[in-house]
Amino acid sequence: MRSYSLIAPAKINLYLEIIGDRPDGYHELAMVLQSIDLADRLQIAPNSIQGFRIHCDNPQVPTNETNLAYRAAKLMQDRFPSVFDRYGGADITLDKQIPIAAGLAGGSTDAAAVLVGLNLLWKLGLTQPELQDLASEIGSDVPFCIAGGTALATGRGSDLEPLPDVDSLHLVLAKYRDLAVSTPWAYQTYRQQFGSTYISEAKDLEGRRKRVHSGSMLSAIAQGDGEKIAQLLHNDLEKVVLPAYPQVLKLREAFEECDILGTMMSGSGPSVFAIAHSRQKAEQAREKVKAAIADPNLDLWVAKFINTGIQLASQVP
Repeated sequence: MRSYSLIAPAKINLYLEIIGDRPDGYHELAMVLQSIDLADRLQIAPNSIQGFRIHCDNPQVPTNETNLAYRAAKLMQDRFPSVFDRYGGADITLDKQIPIAAGLAGGSTDAAAVLVGLNLLWKLGLTQPELQDLASEIGSDVPFCIAGGTALATGRGSDLEPLPDVDSLHLVLAKYRDLAVSTPWAYQTYRQQFGSTYISEAKDLEGRRKRVHSGSMLSAIAQGDGEKIAQLLHNDLEKVVLPAYPQVLKLREAFEECDILGTMMSGSGPSVFAIAHSRQKAEQAREKVKAAIADPNLDLWVAKFINTGIQLASQVP
């Protein structure tokens, strides 16, 4: 059997609005998601056992059933038991480039890559929509990570509508290596502080969804207007994360002092990104922030918007 090497890109949020509560306990969201070329690489190879093994040289990455990549493999085993019995398990090796607990969907994109890789390894022939249906059982970001590009995400974040590609923009990302923000904490705290503003009636929710479709951010994306996109960056979770995590606020303020188009926290943080006019401007912003915040735990990356999700890098006969 062949083994496969896959590229699993990170994602950022260009827009994140919390609309209200859903009957299933999740939040009703409106988000614009964007793939970037900061990516993990996964090797999926058949093994000689009836099970899955996760390998990663980063000690922060769990290699047991708590890893989303492992959960994706087990889901495939459960859904296709006869195929699993025929082909057996796989070794999944993670080359981790996306920072851990960063609000960049690092775990979700690895899970998406496992679904795509096992689909190839086991010759299942599943379509992208079929893979996305499976992905929605693992996590809200996983369906987006399969297709990637630029998309509007509504519902709990897994109802996707592709948007025109925005693949000409550069950005610089920053994250403190030892800093993490709990996503459940961020959403629960937002509910506690702003729950009185939530929309709950079904007809009101539907009306709000329609307004998202005609919103300024989607219009800027349709026009390919990078400057306007950067001006319209919005993330409701900043209202609770920035006051509680002064380091994240300091990062955002440091980027605002640079020659950039716009800056924002991604997802529930603690990563902060800034959109720049060019790669050169992004690199200049990286160096300026690095000099302004002389902290050895601060990591910075320059990346680019891309229009793809999980990609096959190579296959070995």
